[in-house]
Amino acid sequence: MIYDVIELTKKLISFPSVTPKDEGALVFLSEQLSALGFKCHLLEFGEDSEKVLNLFARLGTNAPHLCYAGHTDVVPTGPIEAWKFNPFDPQIEDGILYGRGASDMKGSVAAFIAAISEYLENNTSQGSISLLITGDEEGSAINGSVKVLEWMKENNHIPDVALIGEPTNPDYLGQEIKIGRRGSLTGILKVKGKQGHVAYQHLADNPMPRLINMLCALNEFCFDEGSEFFPPTNLEITTIDVGNTADNVIPESGKAHFNIRFNDLWSGKTLGRKIHDILKNTGHSYELDLIYGSESFLSKPGTWSDIVKTAVKDITNYTPEFTTNGGTSDARFISKYCPVVEFGGINKTIHQINENASIKDLEDLTKIFKRVIELIPEIKPS
Repeated sequence: MIYDVIELTKKLISFPSVTPKDEGALVFLSEQLSALGFKCHLLEFGEDSEKVLNLFARLGTNAPHLCYAGHTDVVPTGPIEAWKFNPFDPQIEDGILYGRGASDMKGSVAAFIAAISEYLENNTSQGSISLLITGDEEGSAINGSVKVLEWMKENNHIPDVALIGEPTNPDYLGQEIKIGRRGSLTGILKVKGKQGHVAYQHLADNPMPRLINMLCALNEFCFDEGSEFFPPTNLEITTIDVGNTADNVIPESGKAHFNIRFNDLWSGKTLGRKIHDILKNTGHSYELDLIYGSESFLSKPGTWSDIVKTAVKDITNYTPEFTTNGGTSDARFISKYCPVVEFGGINKTIHQINENASIKDLEDLTKIFKRVIELIPEIKPS
């Protein structure tokens, strides 16, 4: 039985699985994988209305064990009337498939399953292949991959290597393979003053000049110049609020949010201490809440990343670059268990109105994943 990647992608898109709702997508995948001989486990985590459905499926029990990880939940569509076609009624126009999830990342999930079906048509898996497909990647990520991985550990399903099919390529298929991700830290900075009339400033205490001074100190500080595989740590101020609706009132306090994407020269804790040092050096009083999102991680280049690079080059004739840029993904969870790299389609239209993927890219992605499966015996089991 061979699955067609385009028809499989269209079917997956037709499920309106806006995070964290599944709407039948994972049950459908379980049925398709069971038909290929996989042993499937539908795993539900969470309480009451927060319950999230996930899927773990495995073919074979021998090593080496490759796990493909992905998600079927998608972000909200935005105004449906702004779409060229209904986002959950996939349509093809001029070689382009339109629909929510076409790139992020139902197309990639479909490509991997199609690749497995093509491989199994003429081969027997020498190791084992599994899929970890979550319905909680675009949302809080509390009841998704984190808990599935715990279940996998308890049930002896931890893989030797993992591949995440997130859309990693900015412009063309074969451009980038992600071997790590930056960490994320959010800061909420508050400075207090005394409210008053702008004409009687001596009776008030305007906190805004102090807040601006501290934000300038953070914005102008050079945290580092990057490392071997990571770009420089970057801080962005995302909002400044005083809750003031009158132009003739000095505000009582000011608050600003900022986010830092940091490399492997820092941990969340060491970076937090550095932020406090910068703020204290301004000489102003302040309150600071730090929200630790995720730590940076790196799967150093080696046999596994080279296999994926070879597969990509064999199909596209491009030599992909190893990168660590972009946002966060579930790779941050999988990296705690085994080496993980990310490779998928083009990310130009992800989360946008008229999200799409080219038919050729989906077909080539299927060929790349099939080539990865063919090369897996080169992995040394852990």
